[in-house]
Amino acid sequence: METRRDVFQAIADPTRRAIIQLIAKQPLNLNTVADRFDISRPAVSKHIRILTECGLITIHQKGRERFCNANLRSLKEVSEWVEKYRTFWNDRLDTLEDLLNNE
Repeated sequence: METRRDVFQAIADPTRRAIIQLIAKQPLNLNTVADRFDISRPAVSKHIRILTECGLITIHQKGRERFCNANLRSLKEVSEWVEKYRTFWNDRLDTLEDLLNNE
């Protein structure tokens, strides 16, 4: 059974968040990405695969090297989800503030 990955799974891991942050600045080849982390190359490859499956990065071949590019449009889903709760809690806290001010 194949598991479907989503953007929330991708950003749940601090290493994957760091990879996204790294390649958001500029496309990097896989070796450069792996060199920036103190984990094994297979572990970095697994993180890259998950990020690719979630659509947060794309890999393209340039000569003999493979480069990672950030595709941050997928983070819009996270932003929209967080915004709902930010609005909810702001409204709740405003109501509490009004209640306390009236007492």
